[in-house]
Amino acid sequence: MNSISILLVEDNPADVDLAREAFEANNQPVNLMVAIDGAEALDLLHKRAGHADACEPDLVLLDLNLPRKDGRQVLDEIKKSSDLRSIPVVVLSSSEDVKDIVQSYELGANCYISKPVDFSGFQKTMRSLNCFWFVTARLPGAAARGTMD
Repeated sequence: MNSISILLVEDNPADVDLAREAFEANNQPVNLMVAIDGAEALDLLHKRAGHADACEPDLVLLDLNLPRKDGRQVLDEIKKSSDLRSIPVVVLSSSEDVKDIVQSYELGANCYISKPVDFSGFQKTMRSLNCFWFVTARLPGAAARGTMD
């Protein structure tokens, strides 16, 4: 099984740890890159500000409520960029507000997931995410590299 590159845009260290542990528990080989705010995520995606060697992620997991640039701004910029728009973006937010869900899809989110609060729920969500995005779906970056079998 080949490694998938994921950009996790999350400012809460506990949620970053939960995601890392969930991927490890699912035995999914993942190159997990973490950006702690929206500005850092965009720098990483555009390979600027010290991120020139960053690989393009196969998938972005994006929190909405972030410092400096919020997730909505990040999502909007990704989907308006001809270089980035094909990267699937999954909004992973604690918000269950209908306005946030609708706005995320209007901005081009490929999926919206309400973030579970406990590890068991988070692990189950990550398992479902793994199954869909890394087994069932074909990711454009991974397909181009020939890493999806």
